[in-house]
Amino acid sequence: MQNNPSIYEINTRVWIKRFDTPTHKAKLKDVPLSYWQELAGLGIEYVWLMGIWQTCESIIDKYCFEENLKKNYSKALKDWKREDIAGSPYSIDVYQINESLGKKDDLLRLKAALNRIGLKLILDFVPNHFSAGSSLIQTNPELFLQVSGQTFRNEPHTFFQPRIDKVEYFAHGRDPFFPAWQDTVQVNFCSNEAKEYLIQTLLKLTEICDGARCDMAMLVLNNVFKNTWAGVLSESCLQNFKTEFWSDAISAVKNKHADFLFLAEAYWDLEWKLQQLGFDYTYDKRLTDRLKHSYTREITEHLHAENSFQKKSIRFIENHDEERIISVLSKEKSKAAAIAISTIQGMRFYHDGQFDGKRIKLPVQLIREPEENTHHELKKFYVKLLKICSYAVFKEGIWKILTPIPSWETNFTYQNILAWEWRLRDERRVVIINYSEFLSSCRIKLDVTGYLEELLLTDLLSEIKYNRSAEEVHSLGLYVELKPWQAHIFSL
Repeated sequence: MQNNPSIYEINTRVWIKRFDTPTHKAKLKDVPLSYWQELAGLGIEYVWLMGIWQTCESIIDKYCFEENLKKNYSKALKDWKREDIAGSPYSIDVYQINESLGKKDDLLRLKAALNRIGLKLILDFVPNHFSAGSSLIQTNPELFLQVSGQTFRNEPHTFFQPRIDKVEYFAHGRDPFFPAWQDTVQVNFCSNEAKEYLIQTLLKLTEICDGARCDMAMLVLNNVFKNTWAGVLSESCLQNFKTEFWSDAISAVKNKHADFLFLAEAYWDLEWKLQQLGFDYTYDKRLTDRLKHSYTREITEHLHAENSFQKKSIRFIENHDEERIISVLSKEKSKAAAIAISTIQGMRFYHDGQFDGKRIKLPVQLIREPEENTHHELKKFYVKLLKICSYAVFKEGIWKILTPIPSWETNFTYQNILAWEWRLRDERRVVIINYSEFLSSCRIKLDVTGYLEELLLTDLLSEIKYNRSAEEVHSLGLYVELKPWQAHIFSL
């Protein structure tokens, strides 16, 4: 497993249309190798093709045109039509590639091509639920959480009857803090058959990809599942939680494919628990929120967490569930946030369209995107940033947070500064960010043992060189003054 890798998320069903021609609807095999080579050239190591599995056309009309959903469609794509709605990619029928994207052999060839140029392929694994129209409800009903007819009649929004001619009632998948996802059916984690089916599914995935991004991973933790469904679980079911599903599943997969990567979408401060159960990386949504809304103190406190936790955290400022970062932050603040997540420990996560400054968040049910102009200045910034961060010092080096101090006695703007450094053998990078809307200054003491009397610092972002006294940097600290949201990435 690579240290501090970068991952790029692609909304596959939407993105693939960019490769259409007037006479041919593109499939994965039609994407030119040059597209993937460009990503690899930016230092990306993993590509997550979000939403490639077969979904159920039969449930779209029933579940995908609620008023709120239609409002979201219109907000994102004013001229949307019925054919632009393909249902949620997280409402899976079975783990077979969506025929609109190609065949299994196409996926195998793509994986091989990616691996040859240094990229690895990540695909979705959705443990908590399948589509409410999944063929598995008929063939493998034991996989799903069944309830009584009375329970269904009491809560028809949370439970459903798939076939009117069959007296069977099931739960929709859900997050306990929100109404049930009506286009899904809940997996029953009391069932050993269900858990074994999911483990076998994961083992099959190892043949066609290099890792799995596990949707809402915390929902299948024993306590979470029991608390979510306590009112409908039998006593015998409640006794059937001797081990955690993730511990069993990850162990089974890693015993056969040690380098298969497990990424967890995770919230509710359960990230550490999931890491302990075997996840290689877990979402760091708390950092995302702090970069959007908090002061440097809260961000710095967050970055003082144990190294072992930080190294397994996924750092992002947008993904398909989040608003586009340029639509919620100013351009300059979004760049400062991007520098932060790109230069700390953990997996650096980027979302297709983020580099281009796309502003429109697309509902996952839509498979057509609006035309948006590329923000060329932002694109140039991201290309430079990712190339700077692709060097070994940011991947394999030792990371250390630095402590800004006042540049003079009555100056308190030093509290607006974030700072850290990377070291790898004789290479060194110092990252300093003014994460505020005010002109701010500070001093930062650096260990300059072994350096010449005159210290040369090159800002890799601006390409400006600075000469400073090594003695002053050691005794008083490096003096830094930055405009709002500006940053240095020094090589010294």
